Amino acid sequence: MTHGYPAGTGTGPEPAPSYPSYSADGFPQQRAQEPPEAATATAPATAAPTAPAAPAKPGRDRYLDLLRSLALVRVVVYHLFGWAWLTVLFPSMGVMFALAGSLMARSLKRPALSVIRGRVRRLLPPMWLFGVVVLAMMFAGGWNPLDDPDHGGTWGVIELFNYIVPIGAPPFPWHVGSKSGLLEDTWAVQAAGVLWYLRAYLWFVLASPLLLWLFRRAPWPTLLAPLGLTAIVGTGLVTIPGETGNAVSDFAVYGGCWVLGFAHHEGLLKRIPRYISVSCSALIMAFGLWWASNHLGPDGWDLNDIPLAQATWSFGFVVILLQYSPSWQELPGALKKWDKLVTLSNNRAVTIYLWHNLLIMATVPIIDRAYELPFMQSERAMSALDSTYMIWMFVLVWPLIGLMVAAAGWVEDLAAKRKPRLWPNGVRKTGRRSGSGARHA
Repeated sequence: MTHGYPAGTGTGPEPAPSYPSYSADGFPQQRAQEPPEAATATAPATAAPTAPAAPAKPGRDRYLDLLRSLALVRVVVYHLFGWAWLTVLFPSMGVMFALAGSLMARSLKRPALSVIRGRVRRLLPPMWLFGVVVLAMMFAGGWNPLDDPDHGGTWGVIELFNYIVPIGAPPFPWHVGSKSGLLEDTWAVQAAGVLWYLRAYLWFVLASPLLLWLFRRAPWPTLLAPLGLTAIVGTGLVTIPGETGNAVSDFAVYGGCWVLGFAHHEGLLKRIPRYISVSCSALIMAFGLWWASNHLGPDGWDLNDIPLAQATWSFGFVVILLQYSPSWQELPGALKKWDKLVTLSNNRAVTIYLWHNLLIMATVPIIDRAYELPFMQSERAMSALDSTYMIWMFVLVWPLIGLMVAAAGWVEDLAAKRKPRLWPNGVRKTGRRSGSGARHA
C-alpha cells in the first residue's frame, strides 16, 4: 500500500557596528580634548611607532544563516504534512528571497556581468544533476514529451531546455508510471514542481542590477512596486495566461522581499525608527490576513494559493525579521549546539531544496516494507503503523536528505569552483572550526 501526501507548488558579512559609550545620565560620552600644547607636553619624547591594527575580517551573519536553515526546514515540513497554517507561521519563500536579495546587493559591488555569471554558474550544475535523474525516471516510466497533450508535442521537446537553463517552466507529466508502483503516479509533479523557485531566482538575479540601480535612486517606489504589481496580476484584475502568468505572478509576489534584501544591505531599514517599521509592517500583514480570509483557496489558509495575501504577509514578516536582525558573528547561547547543522544546511541549501520532495516520496516504499515484517501481521500492529505513518515519514526523510547531501552536494562546490567536500559543516578534519560556513559571493 502507498500513502499520498500534499504536493507543494547566501548572505554576506556585515561589519560589527561601533557604538558610543554612555554616561550614567544616558548621553553619549565624548573624550575631553586637551589643548594642543598640553598634548605635546604629556607625549613621550620618543614614541615607538606602532603598526596599524589589521581590520577585522568580516564573517557571515549567523542570524541570517539561521533564518535560511529555518526556512528550509519549514519547506520540508510543509511539503510533507501540507499544513496550511505553516505558510502563515513562517513564510519561508519570502524569507529565502529576501536573504538572497541582500547577498546579491553585496555582490553587486563588483561588475554586474561577472556577478550574474557567477550566480548562474552556481545555480545550474546542481539543477543539471537533478534534471538528469528526474528526466531519466520520467522516460523510464514511459513519458514521451512528443505525445504529451499538455505540452504541445514538439514544443514540449523544446521546453526541455528549461531543465538546462530555467528561464521558463520545465515540462513534466501529470501522471507517469503506475499507481501500484513504488512511487505515486503523480510523483513527477511533486518532484519537478519545486523548480519554480529556481526560475524565479534566475529572473531576480538577471534583474538585480537594474532593480538595485532603481532602488538607490527611488527606494520607496522600488520597494513597494511589487506589491502594487501583485494587486494587479495576483487578484485577477489582469490575467496573464499560462506559465508566463505564473512567472510574472511569482516575480511580483516575492519581488518586495527581494528588494527588502537590498534595503537591509543598504541600511535603509536601520534608518527607520523601529516602532514605525514594525507598526507599518503589522498593518500590511493585517491587510494580508484580511484579504486571505475573503479569498480562501481549496486548502483554506494556505497563502500559496492567495498571491496578494502571500505578498503582503511575507513583506511585513520579512521587515520585522530584518529590523530586529542582531548580526551575530556566531550563534549565541543554546543555539550554538545547532551551529554545525546551520552551517551544513547553508552550504547545501540548493541540494536540500531540489531533492527534498523526491526524498519525501522515497520514504513511502521504504516504510511500506514494514507491513511485511513478521511481527507486523496483526491488525493492531498495522493500525498503529497506519496512525503514525506521517511521523515515520518525517523521521526517515532527514537521514535520506543527509545521504543526498553526501552523495550530490559536492556539485555545489564544483559550481562554486571550490574543492569538493563531503560534509561541509564547518569542522576541519583536525576537529577545529573552519569558520561559520562557506562564503557565497
